[in-house]
Amino acid sequence: MSRKIIQTDQAPAAIGPYSQAVRVGDTVYLSGQIPLDPATGDLVDGDIAAQARRAFDNLKAVCEAAGGSLGHIARLGLYVTDLGDFASVNAVMAEYFQTPYPARSTIEVSGLPKGAAFEVDAVMVVS
Repeated sequence: MSRKIIQTDQAPAAIGPYSQAVRVGDTVYLSGQIPLDPATGDLVDGDIAAQARRAFDNLKAVCEAAGGSLGHIARLGLYVTDLGDFASVNAVMAEYFQTPYPARSTIEVSGLPKGAAFEVDAVMVVS
């Protein structure tokens, strides 16, 4: 089965040797999105909610470039540098997703690229 590389200028360019997303058949594997402004490549200012919103906006842009939407996401991976931000991240996620929610994990990590406090990756299924 062939792979199709997904790229959009509406989300930050990859900051390493990876693609924003790869589509294989009906499955799209979305790389991690941190809260970078796609226009400047800089980390957004603000608290964890502002960072989560920017990262979800970036993820949404890549989903759309792949022919889907956030509603097509089957699995999310959330990464935070402080698990104390769990409730704030949940509140922001509720702004972007409706039931039925995707499967999800939330993992506290010691650090993220560019000093971000939040990162999200996903697997999306589209037909």
